[in-house]
Amino acid sequence: MPIRPEIALAMRLYFSQQGEKRSSRPAIRVALAGIIVGVAVMIVTICVVLGFKRTVTQKVAGFGSHIQVVSFDNNNTYDMQPIEVSDSMLTKLSGYEHVAAVAPFITKPGMLKTDSAFHGMVLKGTDYWDFFKQNIVEGAIPSKAGEVVLSRSTAQGLHLAVGEAVNAYFVDETNVRVRRFRIAGIYDTGFGQYDDLFLITSLEDARRLQGWDEHTYSGVEILVDDIQHLDETADRIYFATVNHLDEDGYHVYYVQTLHEQNPAVFAWLDLLDMNVVVIIVLMLLVAGFNMVSGLIILILDGVQLIGTLKALGADNRFVQRVFLSQAAMLIGKGMVWGNIIGLGLAAVQYFSHLIPLEASTYYVSYVPIAFAWGWIIALNILTAVVSLLILLLPSTIVAKISPAKVMHYE
Repeated sequence: MPIRPEIALAMRLYFSQQGEKRSSRPAIRVALAGIIVGVAVMIVTICVVLGFKRTVTQKVAGFGSHIQVVSFDNNNTYDMQPIEVSDSMLTKLSGYEHVAAVAPFITKPGMLKTDSAFHGMVLKGTDYWDFFKQNIVEGAIPSKAGEVVLSRSTAQGLHLAVGEAVNAYFVDETNVRVRRFRIAGIYDTGFGQYDDLFLITSLEDARRLQGWDEHTYSGVEILVDDIQHLDETADRIYFATVNHLDEDGYHVYYVQTLHEQNPAVFAWLDLLDMNVVVIIVLMLLVAGFNMVSGLIILILDGVQLIGTLKALGADNRFVQRVFLSQAAMLIGKGMVWGNIIGLGLAAVQYFSHLIPLEASTYYVSYVPIAFAWGWIIALNILTAVVSLLILLLPSTIVAKISPAKVMHYE
């Protein structure tokens, strides 16, 4: 397919001027640098914000799953009303599309006490250990009855180590029960809000503490394989459980997602989306302004060429397309270098964790990075389209240049 004449001319002008020393070259470089910096900043911003959202969501889901089925009389505490869940119900929940795991759990608030300190906590019994295996820093997950894992911050506060025993106190309506646990492992997720709260043990140990039978739980946790399908999966589970009534005709099950369980955390994450929008808009405006100035300089540099082309019979649209094509090549070059620099910086942080954070404030100990290629490609397309649209108006300057005047002053 032959190249259009205006594009061929623009390419010839662009490549022939690369080595020339003109007074306008620094201004063109500034315009090019504006695009490079803008694209790099936007890419790093998207990678960081998506990294934050993905990492924090994974940690929240690790402690409480994506979806929970609990008692309809749930009082929003960890001392939940028990529910009866049959094996057939667990099998049915496991069979839904996008459901990655189904894990019953039991929780019981209590207190850990040593000779010198005490600490309020929630004992959680579960047989789904994938999340905690990834975050164990000492020891291992429980393999025997009476073993627990606790967070590093709790272990430091109570001066406990792996292999030591600790007493846990649980208050019922009529008495206080004491259980002695051995510490099998210590975990650290960097999510202080939950690390300071949970003491994790096996489902069987928690069941014995509560005195419940094998089909009675505090609830059922459900993990999905793709967070994008969270709401539709929750809807399916809701309609599968909503018609279960007890002998008095009251609903048995209540379905809640991790967004409903942790509204404050996800409200904070939603604010990050607004920051991304503001940064992208500002960077697009900066890049667009730089390219407008760059295009005007290209046109002023090419006044004699414009006069010559018009004298040879070229119309305004042809000349306009020549300079727009030349500007598009500059935009393309700036975007390529912007992508290289932006993705390079993101990759350095992804592999080295070079920039640290205060985990107690940001829930993570380093700036997290996520490479969402769909978003990055969309960002590049948006940048190219917006930059070219912004250039349409200043490119009309060529219509005001008269070949007669150009030839006269030449």
